[in-house]
Order: sequence, then C-alpha cells, then structure tokens
Amino acid sequence: MAHLLGAERVGIAFPTRTVFESISLGLEDGDRIGIVGRNGDGKSTLLRMLAGRLEPTSGRVTLRGGLQVGVLDQQDTLDRDSTIGHAIVGDRPEYEWAGDARIRDLLAGLVGDLEWHARIGDLSGGQRRRVALAQLLAGDWDVLFLDEPTNHLDVQGIAWLADHLNKRYATGRGAFVAVTHDRWFLDAVCTGTWEVHDGQVEPFEGGYAAYILQRVERDRMSAATEAKRQNLMKKELAWLRRGAPARTAKPKFRIDAANQLIEDEPPARDPIQLAQLAATRLGKDVVDIVDASVELGGRTILDDVTWRIAPGERAGILGRNGAGKSTLLALIAGRIRPTTGRVKTGKTVKIAELTQDLAELTEHENDPVRVVVSSLKSSYQSGGKELSPGQLLERLGFRSGELSTPVKDLSGGQRRRLQLLLILLDEPNVLILDEPTNDLDTDMLAAMEDVLDSWAGCLIVVSHDRYLIERVTDHQFAIVDGWLRHVPGGVDAYLALSGKGSVAGKVGPASQPSTAGGAGATAGATDGDSGAGPNASVTAGQPALSGAERRALEKEAASLDRRLEKATKQREGLLQRFETADHGDFDALAALQAELAAVDERIGELEEAWLETHEGLEA
Repeated sequence: MAHLLGAERVGIAFPTRTVFESISLGLEDGDRIGIVGRNGDGKSTLLRMLAGRLEPTSGRVTLRGGLQVGVLDQQDTLDRDSTIGHAIVGDRPEYEWAGDARIRDLLAGLVGDLEWHARIGDLSGGQRRRVALAQLLAGDWDVLFLDEPTNHLDVQGIAWLADHLNKRYATGRGAFVAVTHDRWFLDAVCTGTWEVHDGQVEPFEGGYAAYILQRVERDRMSAATEAKRQNLMKKELAWLRRGAPARTAKPKFRIDAANQLIEDEPPARDPIQLAQLAATRLGKDVVDIVDASVELGGRTILDDVTWRIAPGERAGILGRNGAGKSTLLALIAGRIRPTTGRVKTGKTVKIAELTQDLAELTEHENDPVRVVVSSLKSSYQSGGKELSPGQLLERLGFRSGELSTPVKDLSGGQRRRLQLLLILLDEPNVLILDEPTNDLDTDMLAAMEDVLDSWAGCLIVVSHDRYLIERVTDHQFAIVDGWLRHVPGGVDAYLALSGKGSVAGKVGPASQPSTAGGAGATAGATDGDSGAGPNASVTAGQPALSGAERRALEKEAASLDRRLEKATKQREGLLQRFETADHGDFDALAALQAELAAVDERIGELEEAWLETHEGLEA
C-alpha cells in the first residue's frame, strides 16, 4: 500500500495545556480509520493537525506529493449568501454534474428534501451541515478527514453515508479518517480505530466492536487499570458478543481469551425483573394513545395513532427528521393535546423528559455540582443496590475533582450527564429521552447505558444513534407518513421499509420537499401494544402466528379499516367539491385534481397494506 501522509514525533501544546507530546503515526492507501476518545482529549486537534489545518508545536507532518485532502470541519464555513446548488456543484453546467452518477447519488442522499436555489443563510444548522457534507463529497479527494460527519443526520442519512464511504474508493485505494461518537457508524465503515487518551494515540484493528474486544483484553492485563472501568467494558463486550454476529465479524485476532472474560457476565438487564418492578411502581395503566391525530399549521403530523404503553416498556422511536418523533413525545408527556382521538395517562404515572435544551440546569448555573446533588435525594435504587448521588455521579463518569465545578463551567457532555442525574433522582416511572447522545463520547455513552440498564420503568427513546437504540430498548417503532408502525426487525427492517439511505425527494433544480414515507408508506400502521412484545407485527415467511402476533395483526387490520373509511370519505368530499366548483377556474380545478390524485394514491397504499395484513392473518 502506498504511503499517503505521516506524523513524525509531533507535539501540540496550548498556553494552558499540552495535548500531545511526541506521537508518530501514518496513513496508507486503503486505510479507513475511526478516532475515539473522551471529550477534550484531542480528537479534533489530531484530525486538524493531520489535515494540515493546524501546525504542530514540534515534529512534522509530511504528505505525499500532489495529495488531495478534503476536510469536514465541525464549524460551519459555508458562504451565507450562496445557494445550495452553487455551494455543492459551483459553476459547473447542469448537464455536466447531472450526468455524474456520484453527484446525483449524494444529492439524493443528503439534500434531496431541500430547495435547490435556497439561500444558505436561510437554512437551519442541521441543513447547512448536510450541505457542507455534500459539498465535500462532491469533490475528488485522495484523503477525507471528517469531524463528526453524522451530526444532524437521521438514521437513513447515516446509513447512506456509510454506504457511500464504503463504495467511494476501490479496494486498497484512498483513505478517510473520521471523528465520531456513532458506534454503529464506526463498525460499518472503519477497518482501524485510533483511541486518543492521555496524550497518546493507540491504534486498534477493526471498528468499534473489535476495539472493545482488544481494549478489554488490554485492561485485563494492565495492573494499573481500575476495576470499575474494566467491569464496564466487560459489560459492553458482553452485549456486543450477544448481539448481531456482524458486530464481531471484523476482528482478525483470536478472541477466545476475550470470550472467557464474559462467561459469567449476566445479560445487560433482566427484563422480567425490571418489568415486575415497573408494574409495582406504575400499576396497570401507563399511557394509552387511542386514534390520536395531531395537526400543526394545517399539516397532519400524526395520523390516527394508537399505542398502549405497558409497564416496563422500553421502546425506541425511529423516523426521518421532521417525521413527528418529537410531536409523539410531546403527546405522551401531555405537553400537547391531540387534534382528534384521546390520550389517557395513568394516575400513578410520573413522566420525566431528558430534553435537548438542558432546561433542568437553568436554576443551578452558579452552583457547584456537589451543592446541586446534595440538595436532592440522599439515595437512589439501582439494580437492587442503594447508591448515593455521589456514587451515581461516579457511574456517570464524573471525577471527584469535578464536584466543585460550577454548573455553568461544565462541558456539554458533563451538563448532559448531570441533567440525567437530576431527572433520575426525581424518581420518575416514565422516562423520555430525546436525542440523549448529544455531546457524549463513547465512554460516557457506555456509562449512561449502564445506568439505564438497571432503571425500572418505561423508557421511550428518540435517537439517530442506532447502537444506543438497539442497546437500551427492547423493540422499536417507526413514524412513517404520520403513522406509527411497529418494526420487529429493528433499525435494519425500518431502513428496508423507508428505502435505505436517501433523505428524500428528487435531485437538482426542480427538487421539492417530499414526505417522509418511502416504501414504508405502503405498510400501514401498527397499533403498538407492548403487551404483544417485540414480534407483534407482520413478518413475512413466519410458519405460524403466535397469539400475540395475531392480536397485533388484528389491531392493524382494524386500524387500516378506519383509515380506508376516512380516506374514502375524503375522496367523496373532493368529488362533491368538483361538482360545485367554477369550471372556468382552471387553477382551482387543477388543485382539486392534485388533491384527488393524492387521496387515490393513499387509498391504493392502504388497500395494499390491508391485503398484506389479511394474508398474514390467514397464513
């Protein structure tokens, strides 16, 4: 393999801190590297130094002559006055870029739902991030340096990006280095992992699963490694080894010794015990959403949703950006009321939300961490053990020296963990997590998951982090065209339903925002009764239906009947409007015709879903 670039005894020092003293590493053709480590240990600094954006204090970085390097920074560097089209393809004529299959693919995968001529300055931060990524990937680069490339991408966008990077270069050609906390993404695209810690860069073979396997073995053999961190990694390894076989397919080394570490390691959580504890705390009724629809600004966000949340249910919510996930959470929490239908909350239910705005910390900004936690409960039950707030802080990754730090001076990840602590100490029995992985590195994500494993109650999670969803929830639901659908196959099944990878829409100047339906729109809605368990949905090819599966299909059939009746009445109303319309008003007639075509298409989709469901019942 050809050598692309190398760092020789480089050091980076700032006035208040030395990040690296003397590290040497290189990048070869064919390398696919993921960089992991704790927040603040220098991951982005290392990336910028290798990319030539930051001069080392000592040593040198050398690049092969003529090497083309592309960089995705965390900061937004786009021209606010430019348009999306110009930012991505520049002044190239349309026939030229439109004839390039790679350009068409990345436009469909990243910006297909955005207006081609929209001004960059009018976009949201997430939309600008996608444009910046598309701009970078449109170029021809020998090496790509990507700093948090999955930020602001939904599950489909992350899957598309992984697929693009895997196909972008021929085997043994090109290279990329990515800093990311998305563990699924690391496993999907990386053949090597660099861990940044204590001023060093330690290489590991394989993606995240391989890194965990090797790290556990390293920690086991290192007398200086503290027992707590080792046990946490062992638990993470145990879950990885019990999960999908693909997660451990990449390691090339012998893993028998690592398997011995987890022979006696129990499962991450005991679902029966947690369900019993949850039922004791919650009673029979939690939250029942029945035939609920939500309309905002003249647009239907949720359509005829029925979901009876059971005690101890741990569910992940999937869906594209803007599909209505946060609206569903607000409906469960009682922050909004349905336009039609009803939401019933049990008398003993106490709901808490881990929101994205850190509102729980506002009143504590000037207080040290120890003052905040000492003013709350003196103990917390976790996994059958009684923990003090300080012990819980330790499990969430706080060091003793950080307890005197004012809340306003904490890092984003520390504030996020403290926010979770305040919520847990309030002892809710229904916990809603809205994008809980923001600002957390891989170690802190593992620590948070460890705490959630022993939490008894209902857990509802919205996240684009596939690893987290699969790790802490028992089954998943997806919002597709406003419908709530149970997906027993998890994230992979959801991606297959939604048309893996593309964010939406057509490509090019005529592109318009499209609905977040994809192939999954034909599947109808599943009334997610958690009592039916994670397999309560139509699954092709099953030899026989269990009682739970049959009940779920019967619910789906009833839901589809209601939707068909509703759509049919809507069609009849449009036909009546045609009869009374001014036949000389061609614009109004065209609008009515478009509405009618959309309703006819929806009726066709519902009928297909109805047939599929009844075929499943007859199987």
